[in-house]
Amino acid sequence: MNPSSCLISYFFWYLYVCSLSFNFFAFASSIERKNYIIHVQPPDDFDTEVYHRSFLPVYQTTESELEEPQHLIYSYGEVFSGFAARLSEEELNAVKKKDGFLHVYPDQYVPLATTHSPDFLGLHTGGGSWPRSGLGRGVIIGMLDTGILPSHASFTDVGLPPPPKRWKGICEFKTGGCNNKIIGARAFGSAVINVTAPPIDDAGHGTHTASTAAGNFVGDASYKGNANGTAAGMAPHAHLAIYKVCTRGRCSIVDVLAGLDAAVKDRVDVLSFSLGLSSGPFQYDPIAMATFKAMEKGIFVSCAAGNGGPAIGSVSNEFPWVLTVAAGTMDRSIRATVKLGNGKELDGESLFQPANSGSVSYPLVHPASNMAANPDCENFEGFDIHGKIALCMSSGLSGRVEIGSSVLGFGGAGMILMNSKPEGYTTFADAHVLPASHVSYSAGAAILSYINSTTNPTATLVFKGTVMDSSPSRTIAFFSSRGPSKATPGILKPDITGPGMNILAAWAPTLMHPFDQGFNIVSGTSMATPHLSGIAALIKSVHPDWSPAAIKSAIMTTSDNVDRTGKPIKDEQYQKASFFAMGAGHVNPSRAVDPGLVYDLGVNDYISYLCGLEDGDAAVSAVVHRSVNCSLVGSIKEAELNYPALVIDPRSGPVTVNRTVTNVGLAKSRYAAVVYMPKEIKVIVRPWILHFSYVNQKMSFAVTVSSRGNLGNTGAEGSLMWVSSSHVVRSPIVIPAST
Repeated sequence: MNPSSCLISYFFWYLYVCSLSFNFFAFASSIERKNYIIHVQPPDDFDTEVYHRSFLPVYQTTESELEEPQHLIYSYGEVFSGFAARLSEEELNAVKKKDGFLHVYPDQYVPLATTHSPDFLGLHTGGGSWPRSGLGRGVIIGMLDTGILPSHASFTDVGLPPPPKRWKGICEFKTGGCNNKIIGARAFGSAVINVTAPPIDDAGHGTHTASTAAGNFVGDASYKGNANGTAAGMAPHAHLAIYKVCTRGRCSIVDVLAGLDAAVKDRVDVLSFSLGLSSGPFQYDPIAMATFKAMEKGIFVSCAAGNGGPAIGSVSNEFPWVLTVAAGTMDRSIRATVKLGNGKELDGESLFQPANSGSVSYPLVHPASNMAANPDCENFEGFDIHGKIALCMSSGLSGRVEIGSSVLGFGGAGMILMNSKPEGYTTFADAHVLPASHVSYSAGAAILSYINSTTNPTATLVFKGTVMDSSPSRTIAFFSSRGPSKATPGILKPDITGPGMNILAAWAPTLMHPFDQGFNIVSGTSMATPHLSGIAALIKSVHPDWSPAAIKSAIMTTSDNVDRTGKPIKDEQYQKASFFAMGAGHVNPSRAVDPGLVYDLGVNDYISYLCGLEDGDAAVSAVVHRSVNCSLVGSIKEAELNYPALVIDPRSGPVTVNRTVTNVGLAKSRYAAVVYMPKEIKVIVRPWILHFSYVNQKMSFAVTVSSRGNLGNTGAEGSLMWVSSSHVVRSPIVIPAST
């Protein structure tokens, strides 16, 4: 064989061997691995990470080891007994057989659920709770979100002291970023194991929520000239600790747990996160377990109720050891009025506020032929809207601007976006791409009636800018998730309502908004939650020794259940809002720092409550991260938990529950019980007078609820108030509708 033939033969043999090697490594790397949270028995006098690694596969050190993925993602040590790992199905099955394995939770992604809101809530530099609390000075708020834009003016540290000595956190910004406002920042990203980007906000959401909770004062803040004023968070001088656990609106539970774990280890005072899993048994919810440990370590946790409203039973994060926050409106409107050809005017909202509006009338059309199959105006093929104003149906919580883009793309001159019936009167101030007005269902129905009443309907869009003192204010947004809780129906959830509609706060440039506007207006229970996180920081600053339950009680029992005209708070249909929609009421921070009495709770109280759910010792042990024998510790029913609200069903006979209050007001004080309930319900409070002689004195009382007749299926609501010369301590009483 000649040399050239040998070379050719060798070349093809080499290619064959290489192809075998390539196929082998391709096969090895093609094994599908997924992220899992592994719940294990807590290690006993053993290094936590070493113990966690003992559950994972071990490979021989070979050249091909580089092809094997790193299995361990996070080793949790503070809020959860377990770890996160990337495993194949075969590897996971092997882990399940190890001694100490308890449960596995597949990773899942959950969606993310201001210039005027401080003033709306009564927070002023000259009075209220701001001066008394030092604007939240010395308190650390941990934000679990999409990161932060550290260069924003809201996060300057002017007037702030250095971090407290207890602070243990770190700053992962590559250059600068942290100061006396942002005292720490970390990023968690399980998609690329053990490799994280700096905690820069890539969605805007984290910057918005952080500035709502604790943004420093920024003058002349607005969005395109709307909602102008001085921006400030609820606790402007509190410190911020940032934990980036979400990327562009997607939050991995694996990363959320890692952020919670780090925040507790870093010694934050308040935890705020605007996300959550759907309702389910607590022993299968890693967030329930993690927040229990945070509460046990004295950390106050504020969570979003979710954006699943107005559906009944849609509330998430319903654990009684956290504050669950609903979303309400304020008294500010970014007004866009629809003036019909018949002279009738109907108010709506829009951030698109062109100059010299109101002088041109356009033909008004309703693409009725397309509405059945295409109610939100995505496509106008075969329907002429050129140079006309189109009436379209709102798409709900998102996608409203995209509808306007479709109208503009087909030559429309403007858009009226009307609510569906379930959305009622809740309207959004959106940055539309054309002249537009978002109107209520009632207004939309009137516009549709006008269109059908004439052969040549016309309309004019009149833009009036920012309008203050709009009414009614303090209504519940349609999207705000409702109780009762599916996991624990005997506990009132949500707990409280905060401002969550059209909230102006700091913003970061994103793919959707590449040009930094500085501020943005956004809505959701995501926006309501940091309001309450900041308010909790104010209370913590005044009362550093209060437990999370005491702070929650102060917030709930001092809340308002009436609007600014003294009428009951309304829901999205402008009907009286139920406690399952608004919680105890709308937060009133000026009163919350001085509640008079609090309903306090400790870890053992929650354990007895968990035992009362009758899910078994193993379920309780899983939540509290230690072995529990319910027959030894005892159990109580949900209604017997010392909660600042009572959910009771007397249909089968009178029900008596006990409560204990702690005096945190004047040393010598006298409180009398006052009950408001429908006449069909009888409530007896014994004793009905409480005499206190010193601060922190505890006194107990019994509440007996009975029916005077047939309650029917609708249920009933009322209040128990303890009234002194200087305080009113109000607790909701809820008799749920029968199912």
